[in-house]
Amino acid sequence: MAVGAPALAGKVILVAGAAGGLGSAAARACASAGATVVLLGRKVAKLNRVYDSVAQLGPEPLLYPLDLEGATPDDYAALAERLESELGRLDGLLHCAADFVGLTPFALGDPAAFARAIHVNLTARAWLTQACLPLLRKAEDAAVVFALDDPQRVGQAYWGGYGVAQYGLRGLLDSLHHELGNGPVRVSGIQPGPMRTGLRARAYTHEEDTTPVEPAQYAEACVQLLAADGVRWRGKVLDLAM
Repeated sequence: MAVGAPALAGKVILVAGAAGGLGSAAARACASAGATVVLLGRKVAKLNRVYDSVAQLGPEPLLYPLDLEGATPDDYAALAERLESELGRLDGLLHCAADFVGLTPFALGDPAAFARAIHVNLTARAWLTQACLPLLRKAEDAAVVFALDDPQRVGQAYWGGYGVAQYGLRGLLDSLHHELGNGPVRVSGIQPGPMRTGLRARAYTHEEDTTPVEPAQYAEACVQLLAADGVRWRGKVLDLAM
């Protein structure tokens, strides 16, 4: 990369959950840093709005609507094939997609909702990562970054499948790090502080929750982990909630 070039110049970054609070903010930050951003999400109208804002900041993005709840491994393989055929490369995968229906006592919870939370927040991320690995391995330096929640908070009562999945994600991060430690693909996590998002609003009312900040405050940290300088966070979690 030329001296003074943006941190992600010439890179292709896939943002899963690009219509959400952190995902959309990170997508805009990646575009501003020179990346071609692939916007993955299930809410087409929101994705279109993110697309318009991202397109004004950097290279033309690619829109890829996909519902992670119903997507199969074959769907993720098709996504990876399209990225290779249309863009020729993939340098980073940022996982921001999340599913959370609200705080619910375990004894009263809907089993289907519990299973959906485990799938969207953990299994789907694993499947997507697995499908993208062959393409990521072709890059000289590639990054997989998982957005994580604070286990001390979501490991408390009533967080259900979402809280359980957060512990699983940290296990997935550690396992992938040890498997990929000698190759070009590095794995890390980012744990933002409280953010003003729809997901958080399902757990706290506005009156009792005065600490959240806009997700954009954490977007540059996502860029940092995806860029070459993020190598120092290989196998680690950047904890911004401290």
